[in-house]
Amino acid sequence: MAKIKMKKKSTSTDMTAMCDVAFLLLTFFILTATAKVPEALPVDTPSSVAQTKLPDTDLAIITIGKGKDGKSKVFFDIKGRDIRKKTLEGMGAKLGVNFSEKDQENFSLMDDFGVPLANLKQIIDMKASERSKANQPGIPLDSLDNQLKEWLLVSRRATIDLHDKELQIAIKGDAKEQYPAIRKIMDILQDQKINSFNLVTGMRARDDF
Repeated sequence: MAKIKMKKKSTSTDMTAMCDVAFLLLTFFILTATAKVPEALPVDTPSSVAQTKLPDTDLAIITIGKGKDGKSKVFFDIKGRDIRKKTLEGMGAKLGVNFSEKDQENFSLMDDFGVPLANLKQIIDMKASERSKANQPGIPLDSLDNQLKEWLLVSRRATIDLHDKELQIAIKGDAKEQYPAIRKIMDILQDQKINSFNLVTGMRARDDF
């Protein structure tokens, strides 16, 4: 009896639709992605398993780490454009430095900074790429010129005036930073009766037992 031969069918698959979907997704991610600007004071934060997310506004971040010259420096950042503008206006009035509306608008778009108030206009006028490369000496915090204390006071007042709430504080310190430098920041917070603040850390995997 003769065997019946089965007709072989093609196993090829039309991938045109899959390619279209892949290119659409790629285009979407490219158009919606935001380029990360290099930090003006990069720090290697200590590891932690905590997963608490910091808010996007009503937050001040104090960054402390070693600059390019090897010296400890303190940078300051405020989350919330309206708070940043009102804080700069208040700092200028308090320390006698005049900032225009354009300065305030540009400052509201910035990230962290680390210069005395008298030199802040130079940093504001820079592009983001230039600002990250600039040699910023850090915000003064010695007993004769403690501008970090003033930034905290004015930004806290601005947050209460605008949003009727307390400004949250976070400290972002380098893992290799010496304790006396961190303690100096904490003493400034204690002087203002700030007993609750966050410590910014890097994520590490939980240990399996």
